[in-house]
Amino acid sequence: MADDFDIGEIDEVIHGRMRLGIMAYLASGGTADFNDLKARLQATDGNLSVHLRKLEEAGYVAIDKTFVGRKPLTRVALTGPGRAAFVRYLDAMARLVNG
Repeated sequence: MADDFDIGEIDEVIHGRMRLGIMAYLASGGTADFNDLKARLQATDGNLSVHLRKLEEAGYVAIDKTFVGRKPLTRVALTGPGRAAFVRYLDAMARLVNG
C-alpha cells in the first residue's frame, strides 16, 4: 500500500455524485444557468437546489438570482476557492487511484 494513501483527503462536500457533476460541469465552462445544470445532470429542481446550497455554503459556487422580464433566472458560477478545492479533490483522487 502506498504511503500517501489517505482517504481523509477526499472533500466530502464535492464527493457526492450530484455535487461532483456540478463542479465538473462548472469547471469546464465557469458558469451555467439552473435549467441547463438540471438538464445536464438529470436532476429535479429540489435535488439540484439542495446540492447547490451545500456547495454555496462551502464557498465553492456563487448563485445569482435575477429576472428576465418576469421570468426568474438563476446563474451558478464556480468561485476561485471552488476551483482550487476541485483541483485538490482531483489530485487526491489521483493519488488514491495511482498510489
